[in-house]
Amino acid sequence: MIKEYEYLHGVVFNRLCNVFEMELSIKPLNKKGYSAYILNNKAGLYIKYSGKRLTPWRFTFLKSHHEEIEKMYTRFGEVFIALVCYLDGIVMLNYAELKTILDHAHKDSEWLNISRRKNKMYSVTGTDGTLDFKVSKTSCPDKVTAFFKK
Repeated sequence: MIKEYEYLHGVVFNRLCNVFEMELSIKPLNKKGYSAYILNNKAGLYIKYSGKRLTPWRFTFLKSHHEEIEKMYTRFGEVFIALVCYLDGIVMLNYAELKTILDHAHKDSEWLNISRRKNKMYSVTGTDGTLDFKVSKTSCPDKVTAFFKK
C-alpha cells in the first residue's frame, strides 16, 4: 500500500527533477526519518505536507523537526523546506525564510499556516512571525535551481 506521505513527497521530487537543468541526486538523510533528504550532497531538503483539501493549510513543527533541520543546516549551510499544500501546490522556503516565521527558540510544538486566494500567491505565517512577501507557485523548484546555479 502506498502511504500518503510517499505520494505527496513524490510531487516535490517530480517538480525538482523535471525542471532542474543539471544532474540532481536525492538521498534520504537517514534511515529512520521520512522527511529529510540531501540534494547533490550540498543542501538539505525537508518535506512536510498537509492533507487538507482547501486553504488554509497548517503544518506542525515539533522540536524533533527543528533539530533535524538544524543538523542539515549545520552540515550543508542551506536547507529547503517544501510545504505541500495537498493538491494545490508547493511552497518552498529556504532556511532564512523559515527562521523569520519560526525563530531559533524552539518550543515543543509550533505551527506554520499557508493560505492562498484563487489565482493568487501564497501567504505564510508562523508561530513567531509572518513573511513580508508572498510566495509564488513556482517557488518549488525555483529556489533550489537558483541555489545550485550560484
